[in-house]
Amino acid sequence: MRIHARTGAGKVLGIPLLAVVALTATACLNLPSLHRPDIPDGIPPGPGVPTPYININAPGRTAELMRDWATPISDATGIPLIAMEAYGNAAEIQRQQHPECGLAWTTLAGVAAVESKHGTHHGTRIAANGDTSPPIRGVALDGTKGNMTIRDTDHGALDGDPTHDRAMGPFQFIPETWHRYGVDANGDGKADPDNIDDAALSAARYLCVSSGGDMTTPEGWEKAVKVYNNSMKYVLDVRDRANAYSVNVRY
Repeated sequence: MRIHARTGAGKVLGIPLLAVVALTATACLNLPSLHRPDIPDGIPPGPGVPTPYININAPGRTAELMRDWATPISDATGIPLIAMEAYGNAAEIQRQQHPECGLAWTTLAGVAAVESKHGTHHGTRIAANGDTSPPIRGVALDGTKGNMTIRDTDHGALDGDPTHDRAMGPFQFIPETWHRYGVDANGDGKADPDNIDDAALSAARYLCVSSGGDMTTPEGWEKAVKVYNNSMKYVLDVRDRANAYSVNVRY
């Protein structure tokens, strides 16, 4: 998996909290207020709707097996359906293979929301197989604007920049980290940072390793997210989004 722009992973954008719309009562009408549920603020964030058991070794795109589970959550939260399937697939694979980590899909969704608006940054679209186009690329990691300096590690083969590395894809991996953690999750035989299935599972693996193998504690969860991007603001941004999604609220 990769690391972001400032600490290993490159933060592409943050998404502002949507304003709550309320109806006010008038002298003539007694209308109830419309409001969303209270959003928790704990760490780790709430796990949200549990992922269903699927055959993670089935051929093809196993994320599609998450469709019935993902559809109502996508409708409620505004997370694109293909992205939602990818998060559920990655979390369920980790649950079956590494249950001790305790990674919830809400954390993956929180990271992807901050990193790339769920793979839709600047009009990028997500295909049915999880591929994103046009590719999402961060700024050159050349030491300017508070970014780390990371000289080219892949000869521009993945990120298109032969001088400095750039964060790539929906989860904003840098090439070196992708080489270590990147895996194929959509069944096409290649690990692609621009495929949201591949990127979500790779991010899940990276977060679990970074936490020391346990994301069920505040310390483990915060440690993992900080390794992804070493900023307390980043940690809180991911926390807030993940907690909103845990109660099916748009953020």
